[in-house]
Amino acid sequence: MENFRADVAHIGKSVVIKGELSGSEDLYLDGEVEGNIELRGHSLIVGPNGRVRANVHAKDVVVHGKVDGNIQAKEKVELKKSAVLNGDIFTQRIMIEDGAFFKGAIDIQKPDVKPETKPAAGAAASTPSSGTASSTSSTSGSSTGGGTTGFGGGSQSSLLDRK
Repeated sequence: MENFRADVAHIGKSVVIKGELSGSEDLYLDGEVEGNIELRGHSLIVGPNGRVRANVHAKDVVVHGKVDGNIQAKEKVELKKSAVLNGDIFTQRIMIEDGAFFKGAIDIQKPDVKPETKPAAGAAASTPSSGTASSTSSTSGSSTGGGTTGFGGGSQSSLLDRK
């Protein structure tokens, strides 16, 4: 396992950091951080005494302590039984132990898939309809009355005319 590598920085429980924390090595945080944590490509472990009031960007995040903020992990987020998280999670994999507290949303993201040459035709065909739906929902509150905006009678009649 890579959890006990020699190049893991350690922030003790008496250390308080306010501002931006960034680094190019794994970090074990048992102190307090308020601001932003940027460890892209590296892991963050929030120890049992760790208190984070920040948005976190890292490769992997393991939480034993308390986090108030969003976590964006490229690979995996683990919430241990002593974890308290108030914020959203964006990651490919998630593990939440029994007893952990979590309040927020989880967005499971697909791994980066590079060969997209074949499905591009199907994606291009579905893109306008999804784009129309999102712009429709944002413009439906206004009373523009256009036939292509909104899910009103104008859109339905144009669909019926095509059949």
